[in-house]
Amino acid sequence: MLHVVLFHPEIPPNTGNIARLCAATGTGLHLIGPLGFSLEDRYLKRAGLDYWPHVQMRVWPSLEAYLSGEGLGRRLVGTSARKGTPLHHAAFTGRDSLLFGPESTGLPEDVRMLAQSQVRIPVKHCVRSLNLSTAAGIILYAALAGLGCLDALDGQA
Repeated sequence: MLHVVLFHPEIPPNTGNIARLCAATGTGLHLIGPLGFSLEDRYLKRAGLDYWPHVQMRVWPSLEAYLSGEGLGRRLVGTSARKGTPLHHAAFTGRDSLLFGPESTGLPEDVRMLAQSQVRIPVKHCVRSLNLSTAAGIILYAALAGLGCLDALDGQA
């Protein structure tokens, strides 16, 4: 299944919101250090609410550690505000790791170049970028829809 990978996340509420997103979709969440906050941060915990027991989260000291661990054999899909395939033209696989960069800078060029694929969310030019947790939700759900996985998540079905 898909993984969401946050490279050097900086803002606790964004990570908490993404953790809730991952709990709702059964998606693994991987945090690549260093982190810009403590995992005990109250804003992180508040954003994740009572969903933390359902989050499959691991913290890694580096991207290299993740790639040689659970990321081994997975396709790394980098995300960018300006570069890559527009989301509506992207093709995803069930072995993708969706890689998101820090809120203040995005993925560094050297990290982005490690990705086998790159994707971006089309936005009007008047908007510099979307919030990290918003972007993660859009891209993750587009990937799940493209893979035909949404019916399995629908609690109403």
